[in-house]
Amino acid sequence: MELETVAKALKELGHPTRLSIFKRLVRSGRNGIAVGDVQHDLGIPGSTLSHHLSSLMSAGLITQRREGRVLYCVPQFEQLDGVLTFLQEECCADEEMKN
Repeated sequence: MELETVAKALKELGHPTRLSIFKRLVRSGRNGIAVGDVQHDLGIPGSTLSHHLSSLMSAGLITQRREGRVLYCVPQFEQLDGVLTFLQEECCADEEMKN
């Protein structure tokens, strides 16, 4: 994963409201959750929620799908795994070289 991609994801997750939203989406699992349920669960006004969801989508952290009149948000676990792997992949590498 490229540095700029990880930086964008971390920037978007660095906002407390977006982090709360993403955490709620992750809790929902691979099927996602209806936007209205997120709004209800977190008590976020619709326009504010829409803005934050757009930011998370632009970072590739979520996708959306429509089923009839219901819009679902789905966390992109592959993207999350990529960010976490990027942060961990060189963990303690300097310690190993010194031994």
